Amino acid sequence: MNNLKIGNLTARLPIIQGGMGVGISLSGLASAVANEGGVGVISVAGLGLIYRHTSTDYMEACIIGLREEIKKAKEKTSGIIGVNIMMALTNFSDMVKTAIAEKVDVIFAGAGLPMDLPKYRTPDCTTKLVPIVSSARAARIICEKWKTLYDYLPDLVVVEGPKAGGHLGFKTNQIEDPNFSLEKLVPEVVKEVAIFEEKYNQDIPVVAAGGIYTGEDVYKIMQLGAKGVQIASRFVTTHECDADIKFKETYLNATENDVEIIQSPVGMPGRALKGEFLDKVRQGLTAPKSCPFDCLHTCDYKKVPYCIIVTLYNAYLGKMDKGYAFAGSNAYRATKITSVKEIIDELVEGFSTSEKLALA
Repeated sequence: MNNLKIGNLTARLPIIQGGMGVGISLSGLASAVANEGGVGVISVAGLGLIYRHTSTDYMEACIIGLREEIKKAKEKTSGIIGVNIMMALTNFSDMVKTAIAEKVDVIFAGAGLPMDLPKYRTPDCTTKLVPIVSSARAARIICEKWKTLYDYLPDLVVVEGPKAGGHLGFKTNQIEDPNFSLEKLVPEVVKEVAIFEEKYNQDIPVVAAGGIYTGEDVYKIMQLGAKGVQIASRFVTTHECDADIKFKETYLNATENDVEIIQSPVGMPGRALKGEFLDKVRQGLTAPKSCPFDCLHTCDYKKVPYCIIVTLYNAYLGKMDKGYAFAGSNAYRATKITSVKEIIDELVEGFSTSEKLALA
């Protein structure tokens, strides 16, 4: 496997661990992946609940929590640490400013187009900026806007296909459509980004995400022009994953038929594992009575079937009767709890085997 360059940073392996909220990827998982040569990613979603003991104000607790998780990660690793910040969050701005002030290595921004992300850069900013897109058009628009308005281009672009876990940047009818498959999207995004690379003499690596599970998967998608991969679900069933063991066990106990597409209160389709809570949602038994956090731009508690932040927080705590697990299309393939090192080693070995077979 080649290394992965993100601006002036170099990851020994071209593997980015996808950000998973609420609380599934915090400093524990992120630092473990970084220590193995990949890029570890902390999810900022719902940090105000995880750190609710630090402040009665949810938004302030989010800031305190992010500072603390970045600090903890840096104490555990000298590797590359990123944060994942959803555009849909009402405190997107605060989270970006905090991450930059704490000198986190990379910000990954998705769940919407992060059109103004570079405006938060400060004179001493060292943080790399990475948009997560679901089409070549989105990649082009972001490159054009960032260059025109801020004289800045993405340090890397993640293209996430419809097999990803969690929130998906696709319409429901596009998820199974081969025209929107990751294998089709990657060459299109690579081609679009190459125009800006050539014009401005700057490398903008494209990283593929969504449904990548084995070293063979990594090899195949990199043959299509990706310089690396982002993997999330595979890291859930590790000792270092920050979620409760009961959350991890939902992956171990799942079958392929348990992976389903749901409509999230965020306003996007999402991929999750079937369970008791989602059965209650279908029965109309989960309507929120108020909105204590005002955490999402797109959420109106009077119209949504449940509070997604509280629901995902419950799942993080292992209260699976009051929450559910987001999961990628291949999450059901997990059979045991293992270590991050074992997962990485397996990915590298599978990649090497595929490479040797291709050259034979």
